[in-house]
Amino acid sequence: MNFRSLAAVLLAVAVALGAFGVHGLKDRLDAYAMGIWEKAVFYHFVHALGMLIVAAWQREDTGVVCWLFAAGILLFSGSLYALALTRILTLGAITPLGGAAFIAAWLLLAYRVFAR
Repeated sequence: MNFRSLAAVLLAVAVALGAFGVHGLKDRLDAYAMGIWEKAVFYHFVHALGMLIVAAWQREDTGVVCWLFAAGILLFSGSLYALALTRILTLGAITPLGGAAFIAAWLLLAYRVFAR
């Protein structure tokens, strides 16, 4: 898997969703839902950038870290995007799974760096 390309695409999507939120949703979402949207974009962007940095190291042992970042973006940010748009509160139950994937990615990265 080319994680640098995936990260670049995820970064482009984060920028697009951020712009969509500001320009396309500002009159459709209340302040609470907009706050959820903005949090989703922030975590999406930060972790896609993290994936890009990790992938740029080109080490074989960082693939799992990148997959965990991708899973976190999908589960954490994806569930928040959907929650902001639909107000289906049960979607919030998915968000912690994405957060756990983010935490696992960072801890695994720390282990891989220090275990060298």
